Parts: sequence; structure tokens; C-alpha cells
Amino acid sequence: MRQYEHIYVDTSAFYALLDRSDRYHDRAKAVWPSLLEDGITLVTTNYVVSETVTLLQYKIGFDAASLWYKDVLGVLSLHWVDKQTHRLACELWMNLGRRHCSLVDCVSYITMNQNRIEKAFCFKENYTTQGFYLLPPL
Repeated sequence: MRQYEHIYVDTSAFYALLDRSDRYHDRAKAVWPSLLEDGITLVTTNYVVSETVTLLQYKIGFDAASLWYKDVLGVLSLHWVDKQTHRLACELWMNLGRRHCSLVDCVSYITMNQNRIEKAFCFKENYTTQGFYLLPPL
């Protein structure tokens, strides 16, 4: 990876890191240390934070959600979604009209485009249909 690279992190990657029973756990665990190297900025949005905390709390428990919030969130650059980004994401979500593409995904796509981020630490194929590269590749 080149120096000063920005990589977007999706809920699917966060969840895979924490849930040992997730089918992508081993892959997420293998990639995570290399993403914490100097020169890499990990980016996510407050929408992904909300989605991740909720998923972890309901699937694994409050302690896992709290641990993630305290420890993992601290290594991220958090982008707060403004009204314009939210509106654009809602328009994209409505236009795509797909079952497996959430509003949070659309916020992620818009945020990545606005910040010229090409790669996502993610386990969702739909990111590739929007022109992004997945780490690790599926």
C-alpha cells in the first residue's frame, strides 16, 4: 500500500473482526494489522458507527459494542454526514432500488467519492459495482 493512503472501513469488516463465527473473520483478522500501519488513514462515517454499534450490541452483546466503540473507533478518521451528503445518498439509494444496498452503503459511496477514496475494507460485493476496490478482494 502506498504512503498516506485513505481506506474506507465498512460495518461488514468491523463485524467480521469481532465475531469469530463470521465467515470472513479470519480474512478480516489477517488484513487488520496491515491497515494500522503508518501512512494509512482509516475512514468511516457516523452512519457506519451507528450501524456497527447496533449490530454488535444485538448479535454479540453490549460489552462487544462498548469495547469496539472505546478501542477501535479511536484509530479512525470519522466523517460526520451532513445534510447534502444525506440527501445525495437518499437519491442514490432510491435510484439503485436494490435489496442488498442500504442507505448506509449509499452514504459510504458518496463519502468515498467526495473524499477520493478508492479502497474499502469491506466484505460486500456491492462496493465493487460502484467502482471501488475491496480489501481483501472477495
